[in-house]
Amino acid sequence: MIVLDTHIWYWWINGDLGRLSAAQVEALRTTARVGVSAVSCFEMAHSVRRGRIELPVPMREWFSKALYGSRIELLPLTPAIASRAVDLTDRHGDPFDRMIIATSLELDGQLASADGQFHAYPELASRLLA
Repeated sequence: MIVLDTHIWYWWINGDLGRLSAAQVEALRTTARVGVSAVSCFEMAHSVRRGRIELPVPMREWFSKALYGSRIELLPLTPAIASRAVDLTDRHGDPFDRMIIATSLELDGQLASADGQFHAYPELASRLLA
C-alpha cells in the first residue's frame, strides 16, 4: 500500500508527472494498492477555495475522477489513525499532514510525499517515498 499526500495525489491525477520523483512514478505504476486519506479531500477543497490550486474541472467532477475514475482508494479517518496522529513525534504542526502520516503507518504502507518536513519523523524511516 502506498498512501499519497495531497500534493502527490493532485499531481498524479492531473498528469503532472514531472513534479514526482522517478521512484514515485515507478512505485505508483507498479504497486497493487494506492490510497489517499479522506482528509486530503478537505485539504484539496480548501486549497481550491483559497485559490492556492486550480483544478482543470469543477471540484466534484475532479474528486469523482480522482477517486472513482482511478485505482486510488479513499482511506477513512479512523479512531486508530486519529490517535496515532496525535502520538506522532512533534515535528510538524499541520494536523492534516499528521493524519496522512498516521494513515500510512496504521496501514503499514509507504507514504509518497514531496513535503521536506516529513523526513523529520523517525516513524517514517524506510517508509517515505520521496
